Amino acid sequence: MPSTATLEAFIAAVESGEHAKAIEDYYTEGATMRENQAEPRRGRDVLVAHERAVLANTASVDSQCVRPVLVNGDHVVIRWIFDFTGKDGRRMHIEELAWQRWEGERIAQEEFFYDPAQMKPG
Repeated sequence: MPSTATLEAFIAAVESGEHAKAIEDYYTEGATMRENQAEPRRGRDVLVAHERAVLANTASVDSQCVRPVLVNGDHVVIRWIFDFTGKDGRRMHIEELAWQRWEGERIAQEEFFYDPAQMKPG
């Protein structure tokens, strides 16, 4: 179960735009991420590389945690809003729920739930 301080530090890292570093600092070595029931990505190094690849295609990302954050033992649910601006100037607004299973102070499993229709740049 994450401490309140760790959870708040994780959220602050994401909101500050340190997405890849947040994965390095707050995920277990064997962590998995999965989006909308797709095959999970496995291993922290893979997760970091994927995040860096996504960010390489963006000019900026504004990340906001919508509170409250729901915590029940080792399980945490965070509602996120992400506003992406691509290098081509196109924008994309995504709202998602992130379901996480923590092992102590690190995330071992994360699954994202969002409407894929949001992925179309506006």
